[in-house]
Amino acid sequence: MKRPDTGTRHDLIEHRFQIAKEDLETADLLLNAGQYRAANNRAYYSIFHTIDAVLSVESIAFKRHKDTLAYFNKQYVATGIFPRDMGRKIVKAEEIRHASDYDTFYVASKEITAQQVETAAQMLRLAREYYNEIISGKGQD
Repeated sequence: MKRPDTGTRHDLIEHRFQIAKEDLETADLLLNAGQYRAANNRAYYSIFHTIDAVLSVESIAFKRHKDTLAYFNKQYVATGIFPRDMGRKIVKAEEIRHASDYDTFYVASKEITAQQVETAAQMLRLAREYYNEIISGKGQD
């Protein structure tokens, strides 16, 4: 049975931002608890869900993470909507998340993990600013 569509695109975007915020808060808690591998995972997913929220503005979605990240980098970073250094940080976050999740002998450090959490926080701030500019310039659907 198909679930009826009960929300607007704005609702979807806000939901994805909320998930990103929760992932960021979890990453911060894990960082402070010394659980660096898990914190790297949650920081990456905060970034990913933030990007998902941004892409939802244009109703774009991909099944694979690498396609989502590639599209974001091409359409939003390369064009200057988001800073170039953010593109590099996103790539680094994906690499660190992968190592944290799958590399048996990867040792996650407090410093690197703190950088990942800060990158997630920065990404969320920038995306919120971007979205707020968009909705202040036009009506919501």
